[in-house]
Amino acid sequence: MSTKYNRVLVKLSGEALMGDMGYGIDPVIVNNIADDIHEIVKLGVKVTIVVGGGNIFRGLAGSAKGMDRATADYMGMLATVMNSLALQDSLEKKDVATRVQSAITIHEVSEPFIRRKAMRHLEKGRVVIFAAGTGNPYFTTDTAAALRAAETGAEVILMAKNKIDGVYDSDPKINPNAKKFDKISYKDVINKELKVMDTSALSLCRDNNIPIVVFDFTRRGCMKKIVLGENIGTIVEG
Repeated sequence: MSTKYNRVLVKLSGEALMGDMGYGIDPVIVNNIADDIHEIVKLGVKVTIVVGGGNIFRGLAGSAKGMDRATADYMGMLATVMNSLALQDSLEKKDVATRVQSAITIHEVSEPFIRRKAMRHLEKGRVVIFAAGTGNPYFTTDTAAALRAAETGAEVILMAKNKIDGVYDSDPKINPNAKKFDKISYKDVINKELKVMDTSALSLCRDNNIPIVVFDFTRRGCMKKIVLGENIGTIVEG
């Protein structure tokens, strides 16, 4: 079966993993995400993943409550490692060979991020989950996703949203008349402050010509449809 994209990076927010629980990791949600990733792996697509940590701890929120920003961000990075291990466990139960590479060194549970080693894993058909963001405070996991996508030659970033099926001109959860875009430029996303990704991440994608497809991950099978070329969600490019 011919695919439009042969190498993709999937960006998951930490909040995506908690489902309706309000906190933590929902095993059912993680299993569903792993199923969808498994489907595109079976098509021969090379897959990398960046997952956030907001379901456990969000650095910016900690900073807003008086915590040192760098300390709060490092705590957020550790939360992403926990999420990455949960996703790895679910994928490997489906016989999908998976490696976690962390930008902060935790030898007992993950490999350090080494680009050449990540590329080798991809060549062998393994899924690589990049944990701990960029390894630096003050940078979001969105920026980490854009950076890792550029480093590993991803052809597209699949931006998984929770019950939001694309980019709108206003919040569709608040405004029932919000207009959805089928396609929008990086510049318009930045100028309209549409919050698809942070500005640094968007600029990095624009400079490296990496399109972003925003879709609702709760609609099962969307990842497979996207890599096969179906118009799902909103594409940010150009």
